[in-house]
Amino acid sequence: MSDLAKTPGPSAEKTEKAGQSATVPAQATVPAVDPRLLIREEGFKGYWSEFTRKVRGGELGSLPVFVGLIVIAIVFQFQNSNFLSASSVANIAVYSSGLGIMAVGIVFVLLLGEIDLSVGSVAGVGAATWAVLNVNHGWPEWLGILTAVLAGTALGALHGFFFAKIGVPAFVVTLAGFLGWSGLQDWMMGGEGSINTPSGSVVEDLTNYFFEDKAVGYGLALVAVIAYAVSLLVDSKRRKAANLPARPVTEIVLRTAVVAVLCFVVAYVLNEPEGARGLPLALVLFLAVLVIADFVARRTTFGRQVFAVGGNAEAARRAGISVDRIRIIVFALSGTLGAFGGLFIASLSGGATKSVGGGNTLMLVIAAAVIGGTSLFGGRGKVWSALLGMVVIQSIQQGLNMIGMANAVQYMITGAVLLAAVVIDSVSRRTQKTAGRA
Repeated sequence: MSDLAKTPGPSAEKTEKAGQSATVPAQATVPAVDPRLLIREEGFKGYWSEFTRKVRGGELGSLPVFVGLIVIAIVFQFQNSNFLSASSVANIAVYSSGLGIMAVGIVFVLLLGEIDLSVGSVAGVGAATWAVLNVNHGWPEWLGILTAVLAGTALGALHGFFFAKIGVPAFVVTLAGFLGWSGLQDWMMGGEGSINTPSGSVVEDLTNYFFEDKAVGYGLALVAVIAYAVSLLVDSKRRKAANLPARPVTEIVLRTAVVAVLCFVVAYVLNEPEGARGLPLALVLFLAVLVIADFVARRTTFGRQVFAVGGNAEAARRAGISVDRIRIIVFALSGTLGAFGGLFIASLSGGATKSVGGGNTLMLVIAAAVIGGTSLFGGRGKVWSALLGMVVIQSIQQGLNMIGMANAVQYMITGAVLLAAVVIDSVSRRTQKTAGRA
């Protein structure tokens, strides 16, 4: 055989390389990963860089609220050393609960990019329904309470129907509700004007019952910490199973420790100092509503659809979401929580009156949701905004009352805080648009 025959030609070389490539496994293609998703694996450095990135991009979250609370606490504590006392903290918790529950419903409405001006009147109708049925007509109290809450659900669903199906703007529909339901409340109360809360009734206990046993306060704090830690561990496990960056154990421990300190400090302040009455039932119910609503907003299909509709209703509709159904349910939810909150207001005032839900109730409820960080423009916010915003408002009112400030000044300061929150939200959105993250 000649040397030419022994020398492999180009075609032979290609065949040999092809054979080698067939026997050697190809290197797996690694998909590109957004570096921002890996911050949890970079420890403190990663979180700090992410924090600074968000601040530069206008994503402030609840940071202004926490800073504001710290400033409020420091200023009023210097003005009056009893501001952070057990009785003062308990008053803030109790007075925040009813209005805060109503604010939770407003958060959902704001997530849609809409407004509900009827929530105060719905609260008044809820209180009047309970009082008339239970006190005047002798209905069992629990049945009267259930009927009152369902009445709020019906009124809210009616608002949602006119808004979603008929096309009447939510502002107009709820403004009509504000006027109409105020008249209904007045008519239901009749010439009496007020119906006192029966002594020892469930409604009276809503804001007047305190768990004097210290084990209850510390026990609930422990349950909250354990539940929070478990939720973090479950979330981390799910992300790992989906091959997504997950929180490291050190971060879970640190977050749990921070929540534990917060919960047990509150439990200590409510239980241990002189004059402490224990854990208020109103605070327990408020936190229960918050936890349930937060789960619905963040962990259910309905919650994700609410954010989708608030972000872009037309895009949500094209994605197969029933926008009308979501809107009706959200307004029904706002009415439900409005009526429930009305029972707390009746409990604080000693009975159902024609003024329940009137005055500055609407202003405070909407202000709490906005001050807490929920955007007026829809699609952004958290249920816990209701708690943060209401604590800010009640802390200001409590502090001003303790230093003897007039109501007129309280209104001006609360209005200024509300304006500041809206300005921050507007600037934040403009900054995000500039950064291309709106």
